[in-house]
Amino acid sequence: MPPFTSTSLIETQNFARDWLASLDTSSDSALVVGLYGNLGSGKTTFTQSIAKEMGVRDIVTSPTFVIEKIYETTHPHFKRLIHIDAYRLEKAAELQALNFEELVSNPHNLILIEWPENVKEILPENHLKIRCEFIGENSRRFEVQ
Repeated sequence: MPPFTSTSLIETQNFARDWLASLDTSSDSALVVGLYGNLGSGKTTFTQSIAKEMGVRDIVTSPTFVIEKIYETTHPHFKRLIHIDAYRLEKAAELQALNFEELVSNPHNLILIEWPENVKEILPENHLKIRCEFIGENSRRFEVQ
């Protein structure tokens, strides 16, 4: 996908829908996605948009203090959306305490991780990367790598 600049919540939701539809779901393990970017760059808004597209009915907020939130979805392939915020983690071992390896082994999990650089040692080598960038008050840039 080419880099995308969003100037509204609706545009971010449309980008999330298109990105979700483009995913290869043939893997025998979870799809792990690192959301890279500074505070305010759109990571949580992107996750909220993905959750909405996947039929999550719960209110999705950043799990900064609880580290991880798991949502049941109505998506035809991904049955659970796992949202992890590694901002407060100092080492990858802390993520292992949340049964990360078990979560990654399930191909029906979509795992979105904010601040993945804090736990890079435990991330699968082939994890997807989305760079999120604050452009202006109402605009964010997303680049899928």
